[in-house]
Amino acid sequence: MIIKHQTIPTNWVMAPLCEVAEINPRLDKSAFAEDVKVSFVPMPAVEAESGKIDVSQIRTFGEVKKGYTPFKKEDVLFAKITPCMENGKMAVVPDLHNSIGFGSTEFHVLRSNRGIEPNFLYYFVSSKRFRFDAEHNMAGAVGQKRVPTIYLKSCNIPLPPSIEQRRIVSKLEELLSELEKGIESFKTAREQLIVYRQTVLKHAFEGRLTEEWRKKHADELEPAEILLEKIKAEREQRYRQQLKDWNRAVKAWEAGGKEGKKPTKPGKPKELPPLTEAELSELPKLPGCYLYSYLAALGVLARGKSKHRPRNDPKLFGGRYPFIQTSEVKAANQKIRSHSQTYNETGLAQSKLWPKGTLCITIAANIAETAFLDIEACFPDSIVGFTEFPDITNSKYIELFFRFARKKIEAYAPATAQKNINLTTLENLIIPYCSINEQQQIVQQIASRLSVVEKLEQDIEDGLKQAEALRQSLLKKAFEGKLVPQDPNDEPASILLERIKAEKAKLKRKALKKKTVAV
Repeated sequence: MIIKHQTIPTNWVMAPLCEVAEINPRLDKSAFAEDVKVSFVPMPAVEAESGKIDVSQIRTFGEVKKGYTPFKKEDVLFAKITPCMENGKMAVVPDLHNSIGFGSTEFHVLRSNRGIEPNFLYYFVSSKRFRFDAEHNMAGAVGQKRVPTIYLKSCNIPLPPSIEQRRIVSKLEELLSELEKGIESFKTAREQLIVYRQTVLKHAFEGRLTEEWRKKHADELEPAEILLEKIKAEREQRYRQQLKDWNRAVKAWEAGGKEGKKPTKPGKPKELPPLTEAELSELPKLPGCYLYSYLAALGVLARGKSKHRPRNDPKLFGGRYPFIQTSEVKAANQKIRSHSQTYNETGLAQSKLWPKGTLCITIAANIAETAFLDIEACFPDSIVGFTEFPDITNSKYIELFFRFARKKIEAYAPATAQKNINLTTLENLIIPYCSINEQQQIVQQIASRLSVVEKLEQDIEDGLKQAEALRQSLLKKAFEGKLVPQDPNDEPASILLERIKAEKAKLKRKALKKKTVAV
């Protein structure tokens, strides 16, 4: 039951919703021909929090008469399913095509009785105070919970006289209209910052952000050909080191009586084909001291490991080795410092412990989200680890490029329920490459600009939270009788409620008489 023991003005009453509005009224479908065009409102057509509703979709009555919820002008639509209800998908229905509409079965419909302002009812059921209580009275399975009809009917609403309802609605619309203008300004500014952020990254990876730096360091710049030779030399040097490490491991294995599996010989680095003229023509033009390189040439890419099946086998968990998943990469603010699960020794044996500083790149569910390990951790094969060649690559530069190119990388994922890309996609990712010194300079330039953006974004989020708090404060005052003054000359709400009850009883007697005559 919503709003318990609330003090209200003397000419108000506390009334069950079912007495001030008809909940989910029925429609006489015999009054409509199959080809009559009607308005159609799917759940996405109702905007969260704002009360905005799009009724522009049109369907024939025959298409929607079964399996959809009917409603009329001035009905209040109330999303009953999670998370739409919690998100505030409620609205007052405007004019409809042929005066009738149909929508999602996940809407409750509240039709105000005579003397009840539809907008007054909307403001009440859309308030966070009401939604919070409704959320805790949902029924059903997780992910499919709904607000039951019986709960709505039993909820109490503080009811003022009709004329005061209109005064409250008028005052709320005036105040909330001004508040909405401020909210829209915040949202516009937030969108502009998103565009600016992408512009900064775009300029960075086209060489424009460090143009002045290159002028000052012209005598230190190396041509693209030299950079390419350095990349090749670094890859070859790493391969030779891997062979040395392998030889030592084999000797240790032999000295130990060849117990266990023989160490696997490292494979020779893949030959990466040069980009064709056609491929280069589709890419932005770079400064002369830049080149385009494959990501595989700039460091080591390898998928995480979780060989055991099922992956959620309890015997793998509960030890001291952090286990990171794609959701934690996405949620991290650049650095992964916490974890919700750990592997034990059994879990570690079928996985791999990655060192602090590894760049984690998601390739399933959340595509191309990135974050650096700030702890040693294991992760599954839905995450790829990138380790830089430190003499030629700055991994922070690589991470920033992923932020810039994320949408493009997402496009590589097949349109399936579980979106994913593979290791080859990342290996073949083409990245603008420059000297290690300029990479470091680009990282600094981006950081200085984006730190300002992040501060402004935080200010905007704070402003939006304050605006929402003010909105809820206004609604609270409205339903406590503190938003507008009471007029002792107003007809008391108790008389209004009695009149509603009398009218409902009269209609019930009339319907019963009609039914008796028909029989």
